[in-house]
Amino acid sequence: MAVMTKRERRDRRHLRVRKRVVGTPERPRLSVFRSEKHIYAQVIDDVAQRTLVAASSVEPFFRENKISGSNVEGAARVGKLLAERAVEKGLKKVVFDRGGYVYHGRIKALADAAREGGLDF
Repeated sequence: MAVMTKRERRDRRHLRVRKRVVGTPERPRLSVFRSEKHIYAQVIDDVAQRTLVAASSVEPFFRENKISGSNVEGAARVGKLLAERAVEKGLKKVVFDRGGYVYHGRIKALADAAREGGLDF
């Protein structure tokens, strides 16, 4: 039996979570992706296959203010920005998709900031 890479283990966890987590128009899915340098979050309606709201640490605001997406502070800023945009569009309830990542560090910071910003999950 071959040893699985870190990426393969994450992909397997992500598929396991996605079997149960589905975004609907009433309660869309808040999906998170993180790379080494950045963190991305989007609210998705899986029925219509549309991204309703998105935020990431790649946006000009983060570059201008020298905020990194590779730390907890940057992830929290992305979560807060995403929550503001979602509430503006009338989205309050979402289901959280951690993307196969451990609920810790940047993922937890983004989720907590989104909750503080007005999202319910």
